[in-house]
Amino acid sequence: MMSRLFLGRMWEASTIIIRDNSPHYTVILGSHRNRRLKIEVDGKTVVDVAGSGLCCSSAFQSYWISIYDGLICVGKGRYPFQNLVFQWLDSNPNCSVRYVGLSSWDRHVGYRNVNVLPLTHNHILLWKQVDCGEYEVEDNSDEEVKDERTDYEKWGLENFLESWELSDVFFIVDTEEKPVPGHKVILQASGNFPLEDEDVIQLQGVAYPILHALLKYIYTGQTQISEPQLGSLLALSSQFQVMPLVKQCEETIERFKLNKKLFDCGKNVELSYPCSQPHCCAVFPFGLPISAQRLKLLHSIGKYSDINICIEGHGLVAQSHKIILSLWSAPFTKMFTNGMSESSSSEVHLRDVSFEAFKIMLEFMYSGKLRMEDTTDFGGLLLQLLLLADQFGVTLLHQECCKLLLECLSEDSVCPILQAVQSIPSCKLIEETCERKFSMHFDYCTTASLDFVLLDEAAFSSIIQHPDLTVTSEERVLNAILMWCMKAKELSGWETVDELMTKLTPELLFEERLQSVNELLPFDDSEVSLTCSSFVLFLHLQLERSNLRRPIAVFDNFVKEAIRFIESGSAELGNNQNVRFQHRRSSFKELLYICDGDSNGVLYFAGTSYGEHQWVNPVLAKLPILLNCMFQRIIITASSPISRFTDPKALASRTYQGTSFTGSRMEDGHNSAWWMVDLGQDHQLMCNYYTLRMDGSRAYIRSWNFQGSMDGRVWTNLRVHENDQTMCKPGQFASWPVIGPNALLPFRFFRVVLTGPTSDASNPWNFCICFLELYGYLH
Repeated sequence: MMSRLFLGRMWEASTIIIRDNSPHYTVILGSHRNRRLKIEVDGKTVVDVAGSGLCCSSAFQSYWISIYDGLICVGKGRYPFQNLVFQWLDSNPNCSVRYVGLSSWDRHVGYRNVNVLPLTHNHILLWKQVDCGEYEVEDNSDEEVKDERTDYEKWGLENFLESWELSDVFFIVDTEEKPVPGHKVILQASGNFPLEDEDVIQLQGVAYPILHALLKYIYTGQTQISEPQLGSLLALSSQFQVMPLVKQCEETIERFKLNKKLFDCGKNVELSYPCSQPHCCAVFPFGLPISAQRLKLLHSIGKYSDINICIEGHGLVAQSHKIILSLWSAPFTKMFTNGMSESSSSEVHLRDVSFEAFKIMLEFMYSGKLRMEDTTDFGGLLLQLLLLADQFGVTLLHQECCKLLLECLSEDSVCPILQAVQSIPSCKLIEETCERKFSMHFDYCTTASLDFVLLDEAAFSSIIQHPDLTVTSEERVLNAILMWCMKAKELSGWETVDELMTKLTPELLFEERLQSVNELLPFDDSEVSLTCSSFVLFLHLQLERSNLRRPIAVFDNFVKEAIRFIESGSAELGNNQNVRFQHRRSSFKELLYICDGDSNGVLYFAGTSYGEHQWVNPVLAKLPILLNCMFQRIIITASSPISRFTDPKALASRTYQGTSFTGSRMEDGHNSAWWMVDLGQDHQLMCNYYTLRMDGSRAYIRSWNFQGSMDGRVWTNLRVHENDQTMCKPGQFASWPVIGPNALLPFRFFRVVLTGPTSDASNPWNFCICFLELYGYLH
């Protein structure tokens, strides 16, 4: 595999690429037979290194590439800053990269699920805590970029080292009688201190520097001590069973005995706790000699607790420790330390807080890990947890919730998630991803439910003006705008609104969103065009006498302009002189069912380029006369191996086949027989109809499912047939509509799969059909 990613400010006019004077970058993955990684600036190679972590030519591998102020990072995986394998900083960077392009040097290289997202400082914070692994850094890398730490990263247990804030125990050191404060839960989670009934620990024969070195090791994960004092530190850490420090002291003393030159006379010895998660050292309790298991145990039994947390409606929910809560949450820190009533109280009462979400947040504070049990309302609980983490400033939990939300984001969940995060500044990446998801599945998201009417105007406006907005008809955009403006309680179209306008005034119908009607409908020349020529014709023919025109002036002006546009001549429909009426770049192609065996389906379109060429079976590998066709090849596969009676070409053929079947195979312990169509990685279909034709046999199908999939593994039922008696004679055509929300979801793969035996008792699992056609909206 060898692919190139171009980063720069460039635009295309016809076949000419025009660049300005700013540097453009080319990132080459997998040159020299997948062995090198290269970066070019304006065509000149600036990086040429061994391509560690590159995949083999026969496998698909997810990669991410980010550019931020000239810092180019390359890694593996779905998320930015995960499994980082290389990064390079341009000393004279182009900080205004605007466009990204993909190209391949080998024809067999393919791309799947490509996303381009803006990367701002807030977005970097979202992914900052993902374990990145080992990576190389150029010598001229900016120290500020490498070492950048946010405020929450700087805040940690070291801020409470020998601090009287929230302390509940103190040490008295030898003859100095100097009190040194500590925190019981921290001490007991790192060793074995005599704290059962004592708030004071007397230390005989221990000097303050020794105790300080011990506490610093516990609270910061590192300390230093002079070589003569190593024995005393070993004895004190052994007394309190701080075993990681005991081990390090012993090893250091042994090394000193073997070679005294290892230590410079008069200099301190550095001791550091070996962190098991090196990229999370600043995150409590990682990077510290504190047992998360002990912390959880102390929390579960309420040992050394100094704060009871009560939630309205649930009473006492937890006995916790102020210092643990303060380590994660700035609001809790202020609550316990700035003289508020909670500073001296042993109870905190919370209102409007989800009990389940708060329990999960507490567990995260004591373990540093997010654990959510499978529940029927996983998505709802995750949103509550996200809002709770934002409310209490638990930044790392907030980031984990954001990553989980991105993973479970779907067409069904996009509206509730967007509604929840649109007011949270730190969720900008989630908001932008939701808006893009909604835009790309606009028909489904505005038809499957009415959740979208609850979005605020800014979010809804961003969606209908999004560059990736994909719709089957511009009429759906108009319907969605009207439903949002009237806060519809049931699905409706412009016809319903038109009828309501005979009884109600716009003020009564749209109420406080009346002004939004003027702002959302694309009437101003400066707005992004939302229409195409077919919609102009719709405006002319159907809305010329609409009741919407009289009371809504901007709508009236828009229809008048459409009428003038039509009357000026059909030649103008394609000349792009009127910026209002242009074809949307991302619209679907309508391939709608008319009758059985017609020439309007997807497979026929693939074979003729929609009438531009003589028909050729699209399953054939070579299509020399279809070089300009939208498709290159349709792939049809069967559940059993290919034979003279199991020929994938037959299902796309326009010629009747007397014998055509696929046999059964075992899947998940059940008999299964199926025919599957792959439209190719560049195409998706929102299927609303499909046609089958029987071969010449009498093995009539009775129970089967028509399914769609994006990856060929996870299938969605589009129509379920149980004891369907439609097929009853050889050679018969039959067609069925696909209705419901799933008809508005785009899929790449489609299959018809038997779920029960056919009418032929001798071969009940032979799936006998000789023709398949799909209809709907093709993208």
